[in-house]
Amino acid sequence: MTAASKRAGTLDAVAEAVESGAGLPAVARAVAKVLDASVALIDRSSAVLAVAGASSDQEQKLLAGGEDVTTVELRVGGGAVGELRYRAKGVPDPAIARMVATLLALELERSRSPEWESEEVAGAFVAAVLAREVTDRGDILARAAELGADLEKGAGVLIVRAAPRAAQSGEWRARVMTLATRALRSLAPGALAAAAESGETAAEIAAIVPAEDKERLARAAAGLARELEDTLSGFHLTIGGSRRAADPVDLYRSGNEARLALNVGEAEGRALLAFEDTGAYRLLLPAMSEDPRELERFYGETIEPLAAYDDQYETELVATVEAYLDHDGNVAATAKHLFTHRHTIRYRLERVRELCGHDVSATEGREKLGLGLKAMRVLGIASPRGPAFEPGSEGGKVPRSSEE
Repeated sequence: MTAASKRAGTLDAVAEAVESGAGLPAVARAVAKVLDASVALIDRSSAVLAVAGASSDQEQKLLAGGEDVTTVELRVGGGAVGELRYRAKGVPDPAIARMVATLLALELERSRSPEWESEEVAGAFVAAVLAREVTDRGDILARAAELGADLEKGAGVLIVRAAPRAAQSGEWRARVMTLATRALRSLAPGALAAAAESGETAAEIAAIVPAEDKERLARAAAGLARELEDTLSGFHLTIGGSRRAADPVDLYRSGNEARLALNVGEAEGRALLAFEDTGAYRLLLPAMSEDPRELERFYGETIEPLAAYDDQYETELVATVEAYLDHDGNVAATAKHLFTHRHTIRYRLERVRELCGHDVSATEGREKLGLGLKAMRVLGIASPRGPAFEPGSEGGKVPRSSEE
């Protein structure tokens, strides 16, 4: 028998599994036999689709990777659709391994494309509703129904922000999206999710959750927090939730509520925060929704000069103002909270007055700086943190010269 005949014979089992439509587990078992290896098939969101020919111990080694695990990226039309990982007893024929990878990629794309297409359509719908690009009630209800969501009895919005605590390999944003979507579907049937713009350091998912009462929305939010905490242990997670909207036309407002809660929750270190629990921050929602530039201007007139100074010199003016206001203007309590001397606190507060023009010891100054801090959180601007460097210290960032 020629080498070509042997190759054709070994690929028969894989071809038969693909042609019969037996599914990815059957295809993975056929591949395991062809390669004489334990095999794991993983999609582009890092979700494990099938494992074959492996004990539980071997499976863990496969998924963890390692020197004895071969990883092959599965590609169709220049785009990655997943990967094949295997631990072979010998060295597979390179030509056979390549053909197997090609067949797997095509089968994975074929079997998963309807789901991916549905997710993309759902994501576009969620984005359009929250951006107020769709405003007709009948249109919203009809398009949601086509995607399996009944919004007739009301709905709310949840936004998840996930930031890795350490470097992540692969398409980690797609993984976060997949896990969040699956959790929401099990907790709230008909939930629709979309990836949101979140910068380079975090992933955001916005979801419209059908809910006929506020308790169901709250349960979905709490369940999602628990599920993601278990499955995304390497991430810092924050979830913001809106109030329930009885009319789907108001869901764009729910999106703003959820984002306000998300930003405040992250600033205050709260993993889950509902809009109803944001207190006085709720008063800033109209400004954030209708004209965020006004909030940005107010932040610029109050806290931004302090934040810029902190960033430049690694001081703690913003943190000092926060602590001073939290302790009702008590210098001794503020010093104790920040583990520093009272004289240091007084110096910092004087520096605050010089930089932004607001005297935190006066009622008007406290009010403006307090609102400035709230504006900072509502806008999602991170509070500068770091060690304080007082006068006489050589620490801190060196100001850039005009020649740099």
